[in-house]
Amino acid sequence: MQRCGAHRDSLPGLCWGPWDQVQAGEPPRPPASPNRPLFWGRGPVTIWCQGSPQADVYRLYKVGGSGFWEAEAPQDSSNTAGFPFESLSSYDAGRYQCAYHSGDGWSGRSDPLPLVVTVYAAPSLSAQPSPVVATGGSVSLSCSSRFTWGTSGTLHLLKEGGADRPQHREWSRNGNSARRQGLFSVGPVNASHGGTYRCYDSPGSQPYVWSQPSDPLHLQVTGVYREPSLSAQPGSPVPLGERLTLQCRSDAGFGRFALTKDEGSTPPPRLDGQHSPDFPLGRVSPTQGGRYRCYAAHNLSAWSAPSAPLDVLVAGMYRKPTLSAHPGTSVSWGEKVTLRCRSEIWLDTFHLSKEGSLTLAQSLRLQEAATPIQANFTLSPVTSAHNGTYRCYSSQSSSPYLLSQPSDPLELLISGEDAGPGAPGPDPRAALGWGGSEGVTEGGKELSEGWKKPERLPCPTIPTLVPGVQPCSWGAEEG
Repeated sequence: MQRCGAHRDSLPGLCWGPWDQVQAGEPPRPPASPNRPLFWGRGPVTIWCQGSPQADVYRLYKVGGSGFWEAEAPQDSSNTAGFPFESLSSYDAGRYQCAYHSGDGWSGRSDPLPLVVTVYAAPSLSAQPSPVVATGGSVSLSCSSRFTWGTSGTLHLLKEGGADRPQHREWSRNGNSARRQGLFSVGPVNASHGGTYRCYDSPGSQPYVWSQPSDPLHLQVTGVYREPSLSAQPGSPVPLGERLTLQCRSDAGFGRFALTKDEGSTPPPRLDGQHSPDFPLGRVSPTQGGRYRCYAAHNLSAWSAPSAPLDVLVAGMYRKPTLSAHPGTSVSWGEKVTLRCRSEIWLDTFHLSKEGSLTLAQSLRLQEAATPIQANFTLSPVTSAHNGTYRCYSSQSSSPYLLSQPSDPLELLISGEDAGPGAPGPDPRAALGWGGSEGVTEGGKELSEGWKKPERLPCPTIPTLVPGVQPCSWGAEEG
């Protein structure tokens, strides 16, 4: 198959192929054009001159050289002639032009075609802060080379398979440092920026003798499509040693899915796509607790926005706490009840959940060590909506995804008069003691003015702390 560049009117044009078979292990070559040079190692390669069916002789010239190569026109009346190079050296690097002869004499020379010979050791290419970048964001691609010769040169950045011009950064020796580094800014990023990049180095004395290409860097753009949803099956928290599968779901017919686990504020290093939306985690261990997100895509370069975060909580890391109700588990409508979660070991965070309720799970963090080690969740005033089964968990704030075993269930019964059909419903915060500061206790003492109320933590993004409760998210605003 022949690949040729456009040429003006009756002028010839240079092409490359079909003898340009890539050597085993070499990266694919970008197409040749006046803006994008033809890359080659040590051969073989064929440069083709596209001319006229009336041509009888073709010539190939190296710009700045004194000689030429000559080839007779093929006998099949085609308008191309090939100039094969069985091996290449740095001497062959440069720009080439061709011309042809016909009954009208010699044509003018074609536009020059750069032939770059890759000889030197490859530089390295990295992305800061990450090769995964959101739409509208920016990223810096850093090309770093270590030449031990020369005082100046150029670093080149190319995107594979694109028609974009290469980007160039000149360098010069600074002191005794042999490292050359160039930063290429990309952004504001859109879907077209996704793809594979490589960089090259070349000395100033030999502008068409380049290094070998760097290892490929795959730039992945997120936020191109609407986010999918992420869920845990059978649910979270999951008992230590039980099997868990995370499912990434979307209605857009995506063919690739990726799962990431948050590592602090560091962006994901890459999105490893798979065709299945299911991510089996197997039998969970403490290291699998954490915050997960998923992405969906049609290809590996342009991805959806991330799903809402899903917290995988591993239960069973500590001895279970005890849950009790004061003054008792049977409470009259409109009264106050305190659910007390107590731990036998020092753990500073407590979580309360209500089975089968839409009320969000709540968390309390103790500010100081106290005896007994407990958190009190006050429900006031109670209504029939508070009927149900409650459980609590304890954890350490330094390991927020590792929970104790669940407490034994506690069933709360509300009796007496309830609100009429037109009465306003209870404040969801009051359902778990957040209608105000009143009634919250710590260390067995009622909090009064001057006491510091335990810090309320936002609820985790889990289906519940027990099966059947709707999901919520860390960081939810009060109210």
